[in-house]
Amino acid sequence: MAENKETRERVRALVKEVLANVPLEEEQKPAENLPKRVVVNSLKEEIGKEFDRDESAKSLITEDDLRGLDSGARLRVADNAKFTPLASDIVQEKAINLIKKSSRRSTTKVKTVAVGADHGGFQFKEQLKDFLSELGLQIRDFGTNSEDAVDYPDFAHAVAKAVSEKQVDVGIIVDGAGIGSAITANKLPNVRAAACYNPALAKNSRQHNGANVLTLGSGQNTFAEIKEIVEVWLAADLTEERHKKRVAKIEAIERQYKS
Repeated sequence: MAENKETRERVRALVKEVLANVPLEEEQKPAENLPKRVVVNSLKEEIGKEFDRDESAKSLITEDDLRGLDSGARLRVADNAKFTPLASDIVQEKAINLIKKSSRRSTTKVKTVAVGADHGGFQFKEQLKDFLSELGLQIRDFGTNSEDAVDYPDFAHAVAKAVSEKQVDVGIIVDGAGIGSAITANKLPNVRAAACYNPALAKNSRQHNGANVLTLGSGQNTFAEIKEIVEVWLAADLTEERHKKRVAKIEAIERQYKS
């Protein structure tokens, strides 16, 4: 028995010695540098989102507009939106949080705007009118009024003429690329038209060049992008003296060639 006990003690000692010399595997080391949180790219837009659904373009919310919303969902609506009786009941039953869309009227530097488009820009022009009305602007629509093929210079000319004669503060024209309308508009005196495809260009055209006509390309931007471009353009203005001086030189050059 004593011999067996001594043998077991020697085995235990040997096992301890072996275990003491076995290195830790990589997976056993503390993961000190691993990120604490991983966000899948497809979910990034959902995180931090202020609302679950946007119905702010509608003045009347019906039960169909609430279909599929979970209890406690956040619904963005226009400040003056009205609800049908059934829609009001659903809002109460599901405890839907209503997020009122704040007015953006104070950001615009103008009050009146002329709009025009050829057949390629017609649909965007119609949507743009609703957006401009939402901003509190008075709108004069110079056409076109359908998707039937027309010539863009006719409508660019009409919008630019309204700006040139100070019938409106600014003009916005939509054709396929925005370039042809800009060229046309710039033929009229007192018009500075700029074709802009992003908010940075739009802001620059107003602050640096005093642009009073904005031309857009329906084939270049989505309507969501166009709204952002227009809003930035309307909110900017020519204020710095160094830029005013340069715009004055543009006007002086124009006067040299007036007949």
